[in-house]
Amino acid sequence: MFPTLEPKLARYRELEQQLFDQAVAADANRAAAIAKERGALAKQVEPYIEYKQLCASVSEAEAMLASGDAEMAALAQEELAGLVPRRDALHAQIEDQLLIDPSEDFSRIILEIRAGEGGDEAALFAGDLYEMYQKYARTKGWSIEEISFSPGDAGGFKEITFGVEGDDVYQFLRFESGGHRVQRVPATETQGRIHTSLATVAVLPEPDTAQVEINEAADIQWERMRAGGAGGQHVNKTESAVRIWYKKDTPDQIEVKCQDGRSQGKNYEQAMRILRTRIFERQQEKLHRERADMRKAQVGSGERSAKVRTYHFKENRVTDHRIGLTVYKLEAVLAGDMDLVIGPMREHTKREKLAATSAG
Repeated sequence: MFPTLEPKLARYRELEQQLFDQAVAADANRAAAIAKERGALAKQVEPYIEYKQLCASVSEAEAMLASGDAEMAALAQEELAGLVPRRDALHAQIEDQLLIDPSEDFSRIILEIRAGEGGDEAALFAGDLYEMYQKYARTKGWSIEEISFSPGDAGGFKEITFGVEGDDVYQFLRFESGGHRVQRVPATETQGRIHTSLATVAVLPEPDTAQVEINEAADIQWERMRAGGAGGQHVNKTESAVRIWYKKDTPDQIEVKCQDGRSQGKNYEQAMRILRTRIFERQQEKLHRERADMRKAQVGSGERSAKVRTYHFKENRVTDHRIGLTVYKLEAVLAGDMDLVIGPMREHTKREKLAATSAG
């Protein structure tokens, strides 16, 4: 069982009873507050209720199995074959959920990929990473929204920013932040030499407007400008691009530019979304500096400079340097089967957190 969930279960039951109270029903604000609190508890409590029911059913079936009655034992064996896997899966789900800090449980993120050292090859690699995340998102049923990008001269991207939304999206992608390295023979290499290029990834939880309040009249300065580009039909001949500076409570200004929307209003809206994530990221970094134990358990997930993975094309190899994982399925990973590398990272972090909890 999970003793830390018992008080939450008791509170959940109490809130359920309150919702049937006529006095509560007559007070719309109070009823809404109770429903909101109950809804927040439901994500942990409802799986726990089902888990307790399954545990009871397993115990009953095990008692039947030990009864000595052959017919009852055969029936019990059949029931256990279905009950035990469901119970164990719920146990793992609840365990995972208990290890998530509620302040870090986001269903929307903004992901930034920037080409690093390596020139055109780095930009092409940034494009490969973007396609990899797109394909992975599709396997998870998440949605992707392109926000802004700067194309590379030979393809790919010098940088690209996009939103990802879906269940547990941050819990799966949070460890992607950092330096990604590719080793392969570029298409322009005439002597077949392997080159090393770099790209950096930043995963930013997207807060709602209540989590990061911005006084648009006092906290920011912004200007409209003409969108840039390589020329041709996509050059914006009107001043629809937007640049925003945020100056409040920060030693250096945060600057955001957005030019890929069809209108100035759309660009302003997208730039404000990115600005909120960057402000929130700074707030979280300040908080995490005070929680060194959690930072250790996250294996440096927030450090953009940390080397995350190497993608070696000749050997069909992906190596995660943080946990010493090597997978000889590079093509599968780039095709979207990222659970091959994300799964072991999540399990490693889970073990670290469980060990820290036990030690505490």
